[in-house]
Amino acid sequence: MSRNILIAYFSREGNNYVNGKIVNLPVGNTEVAAKMIKKLTGGALFKIDPVKEYSKDYTACTKEAQAELHADARPELSEYLDSLDSYDTIILCYPNWWGTMPMAVSTFLERYDFAGKTILPLCTHEGSGMGRSEQDIKKLCPGATMGRGLAVRGGSVKNAEKDIKDWLNK
Repeated sequence: MSRNILIAYFSREGNNYVNGKIVNLPVGNTEVAAKMIKKLTGGALFKIDPVKEYSKDYTACTKEAQAELHADARPELSEYLDSLDSYDTIILCYPNWWGTMPMAVSTFLERYDFAGKTILPLCTHEGSGMGRSEQDIKKLCPGATMGRGLAVRGGSVKNAEKDIKDWLNK
């Protein structure tokens, strides 16, 4: 694949809901998927990292995420790219939080002009699939071409390399 690929991802380690129980993840599921994509494509990695860290406690984090969603918040990020000019394809990886992507991903998307870019969304989840995230990305990125998204069950992400490779090759 081309080297002009950016893999922008949001991921959260700590207590997460996986296969019906709360487990402590030293690396978030979405980061695992993003690093697989890097290995498969050679693209550049960029972590969408909010300044204010979410709680490591699963229940507290879900409440924080829900409050941000209801407020249509745009959490400040710790770092931004200078531009997207050198990238044609952005592979956007995120978990499904309350039926869509985390609000920090919205902050990232609103920061740049995606006109003429191709966005390929990958969403990790524990049963809710892509939710409405693809529609939300389309609204925030007018002028971008949206590729078909891939939903990967977080609890199975370590075994998803073949599915991710097949998706990327389509």
